[in-house]
Formats: sequence, C-alpha cells, structure tokens
Amino acid sequence: MKLTFLFFGNTPDEKWQLCRQMGIDYAIAKLAPELTQMPSIDDYDSFEHSKNIFEKEGFNLYGLEGDQFDMNRIKLGLEGRERDIEKYCKMLENMNKLDVRLLCYNFMATGWYRTHKNLPERGGAIVSGFCYETAKKEPISKYGTFSENQIWDNYKWFIEQIMPVAESNGIKMALHPDDPPISPLHGISRILTSAKAIDKALSLSTSPSHGLTFCQGTFTTMNEDVLQMIQKHGKNKKIFFVHIRDVIGTPENFSETFHDNGPTNMFQMMKGYKEVGFDGPLRSDHVPAMAGEKNENVGYEMKGNLFGIGYIKGLIDACEYY
Repeated sequence: MKLTFLFFGNTPDEKWQLCRQMGIDYAIAKLAPELTQMPSIDDYDSFEHSKNIFEKEGFNLYGLEGDQFDMNRIKLGLEGRERDIEKYCKMLENMNKLDVRLLCYNFMATGWYRTHKNLPERGGAIVSGFCYETAKKEPISKYGTFSENQIWDNYKWFIEQIMPVAESNGIKMALHPDDPPISPLHGISRILTSAKAIDKALSLSTSPSHGLTFCQGTFTTMNEDVLQMIQKHGKNKKIFFVHIRDVIGTPENFSETFHDNGPTNMFQMMKGYKEVGFDGPLRSDHVPAMAGEKNENVGYEMKGNLFGIGYIKGLIDACEYY
C-alpha cells in the first residue's frame, strides 16, 4: 500500500517537510487556481510547473483530488457544461502526459459539508460534525433546487463524456461518495448516499478506469457493512484509493473522531484491504485539530494528521505479521 498525503496547492511549507520526515513518498494534490494562483491544470504548463515542485521536494505526484476547477455547471447540468467538459478532458490528457494516474472526484454540487466545526473531542481536541436538523434551517443554494433524477442524469452524462477519455489515457477515475450521505442538502439532492447507490454508479460504465475512492468514514456514516464492501469492491478491483477516518453517530447526526476512538475495528479493515490485494494509495482523512491548532483548515490540521499517519503506518506494519 502507498501511504499518501493530500496537499492543497503547490507551495512547500512545514507540512511538506513533516510528511517527508514521516516517510511519505507519494503526494495527492488539489491544484485549483485559487490554491496555486496559476491557470487551471487543463493548461499543460501550469500542471507541469506544479508537478516539478513536488518532484523537487521529493514527492511522486501520484494523483489529484477534488474539483480542480469549478464543476458546478457539470454537476448541475447548467449552460456552459460542454466547455467545462472540454477542459476536463484536456486535464485528463495532461495527466497522462505527466504520468499522474489517479483522479479522486466527487459529484457533490455543495461539496463535503459540516454544520459544526468546533466540537470537543478527547483531551480538548476539536472536530467537525453534522446535524441534519440544523442544515434544514439553512438557506437553499444560490442555484436553486435539484431532484435526485436530475443529478443522476447529470452524472450519467458526465460519465459518458469523460470515461472513454480517461480509459484511453490510462487514468483511474476514483468516485468519492457523498459526505454527508444525506439528501437533499441546501435544496440540492445528493445521490451517492448508500452502498446500493454506489453499485448503481459503478454500473454506468464497464471501463477499467471506473472505480472508487473508498472513503471508509463515509461508508461508516451510512451504517453500511464496510468490511463486506471492501471485500466486494476489492475483489472486483474497483477500489482505486482509500480514505481512512472514523465517525460517531448516524447520517443525520454525527461527529468526527480520532482514528482509534470510534466504532470501527481499524485493524480488521486494514486486513480486509490486504486480503483483496489492494496495493494502491491510501491516506489519513478528516483529523481532529490538536493542542495549539484552531481548526482553521477544518479536518486537515497537521498534528492530527501526524497521529493518523503514524496510526495507519502501524496498521500496515501489523498486517505483515498477522
């Protein structure tokens, strides 16, 4: 397995050095223009510049994660989506040219979302959480309301447009489930909220490029049988990327927690990945902010990630002996 870290942008800082000190060789990056202050990475020179920075700092830029430019027209089926798809396909072609083989993407128009960002955890650590009753009282999106059928139609269109390009360029498209797995949110329906919905999404294309970001925490939030899902999708070679975190609660009301402080048997899950032959990238996800941190970058402060990285390294090593 390849332990990775998610970098926001292309500017080296203390996090980059800490990752190298923790023994991380592989980088996952979000290179959106607002993070890099450069053109979006459908521009080859912009993309190459960022990749060169990672290589100079000792990282193999293994994949991309998140929206690399504004995807709302695509996700909501708005005017202009054809131009955005052209950009998207150009990005996939650039990934091939630069040997960046993984794209973790989502189809959440409102992104991953939390109603609470400063909940107390063990020892005064700070975590995020979600309460659906609170979310229902918030304004609807500026885009208005969209049904599940509309979002499914938009996702099918997206898959039809990009999957042949991804396959021809050797790119693994790793679909991330909706987080929180609840619908609707701010008036916009969310479709990837259950194991059954994930199966439906995978049925839309038989391409070997069509697979999953197996976000273990989101599937835990869904109250699904996570180990059974690992076995099923792992044996089908559809797990391209793994996010490891834990949560306490239900889809309607949950909070994040430390990797070792939730309901999940993490060692059993890690053995599950090994048993199905998963040898791809994985990373620590949505960590608590610890002493001295303010959780300004919600879920992605560094001290919690250091804990998560060390914990996951221990799980991986233990799987070699048990």
